[in-house]
Amino acid sequence: MAKILVHDNETIESAIRRFKRAVAREGIITDTKKHAFYLKPGERRRLKSQVARRRARKSLKKRPSEE
Repeated sequence: MAKILVHDNETIESAIRRFKRAVAREGIITDTKKHAFYLKPGERRRLKSQVARRRARKSLKKRPSEE
């Protein structure tokens, strides 16, 4: 669980910014989204392979073509 201590003379905005950074670093939001609904094991495998294919396509686009 993300906790921060608000320092003296610190604005609320900066404290919220530090809190958001701490939450992002711990991966709380991604974990919550992952557990928001149930995926069957087959669906999870399918999604994982789709993401891998997208990532591979993206890395191929970034590489300069040899001509």
